[in-house]
Amino acid sequence: MGEKVVAGQFDLSDRNRYRDKLRRCLKGLERLLEEKRFDRPKNLMGLEIELNLVGSDGMPKMLNAQVLERIASRDFQTELAMFNLEVNIAPHRLGGRVFDRLAEELRTSLAYADRKAGEVDASIAMIGILPTLDRDDLVSSNLSDVDRYTLLNDQIVAARGEEFALDIEGVERLTCTSKSIVPEAACTSVQLHLQVTPARFADVWNAAQAASAAQIAVGANSPFLFGRELWRESRPPLFQQSTDTRPPELQAQGVRPRTWFGERWISSAYDLFEENLRYFPALLPICDDEDPLDVLDAGGVPKLAELVLHNGTVYRWNRPVYDIADGVPHLRVENRVLPAGPTVTDVIANAVFYYGLVRALAEESRPVWTRLPFQDAAANFEAACRHGIDARFSWP
Repeated sequence: MGEKVVAGQFDLSDRNRYRDKLRRCLKGLERLLEEKRFDRPKNLMGLEIELNLVGSDGMPKMLNAQVLERIASRDFQTELAMFNLEVNIAPHRLGGRVFDRLAEELRTSLAYADRKAGEVDASIAMIGILPTLDRDDLVSSNLSDVDRYTLLNDQIVAARGEEFALDIEGVERLTCTSKSIVPEAACTSVQLHLQVTPARFADVWNAAQAASAAQIAVGANSPFLFGRELWRESRPPLFQQSTDTRPPELQAQGVRPRTWFGERWISSAYDLFEENLRYFPALLPICDDEDPLDVLDAGGVPKLAELVLHNGTVYRWNRPVYDIADGVPHLRVENRVLPAGPTVTDVIANAVFYYGLVRALAEESRPVWTRLPFQDAAANFEAACRHGIDARFSWP
């Protein structure tokens, strides 16, 4: 979703053409996997953190365009709402004193951004859900001034065909409606990337899925929304409900939500991209000029633009990523489970826990996913969101 998207209208032929291109992209991915065209092992990790802008009173400030203009760095980008920013930390090799370096880079980047935000009387806040947000802050007029967010909002609203219903019952219960997807902007997260070879992808993704409940349990910091105390980690239900293209009738039929944990262990990265095509209609049917199979026939590396864009509109908690660096394609597992912050020390500690746990689980001689039913892993994830450190898991 980081690509520039020009707002516009789509007709029936756009969707048919896009579906055809998606199939050609999927075939292209299959060929890349068969031909072993992917990058060799480099053990690279990367990090993104979504941030909030607040005033001296802790209330959200709708100033991301002004702050980004002052920061003037490609490491910082817009996010969905005007009170959001995102910082991207360059990839690092997982080894040596990498987490000390990460901590130093994060503190330097955030301090710089905070100084620049201070020029417009704002500061940076890093937390899963900003507890001072009010319903009036999460309205479509506060969408970032970027075409792709307006277009995405319009398409999800059109697909749903009615207001979004938020209903989260924890210590207290919150029920309300929204005319837009902007409540999703309340959810700010840490995204942990791990580049893996195709041969290791399934083991790492399965391990990340199994580990996600423990991540939430020890990392939860988002119990409050609109003055109500909800789940220990309220981001997952809030994100799912605020982007849910399914009216109640489709939910009752068992149609899958676009924000989901998944439903099975996998044997290849291909499984996840194929599921995306099989289960989820296109939200942004924007076609690229490239024909991926022609590029492959000519010995080149296809961008698979439609596949990448479509993947960006399916909000898995562990998402597959196809990307190209220095002309060579690679795969990553993007872990989207953790809330942002609340401190750099928390971010680093949670990252250490994730990378270590995933490696241990992925390299077990009897992997946990061969002994843990997927439905139990999903139930563990929900229990962790509801109860945090007090959650009880099923575990072999």
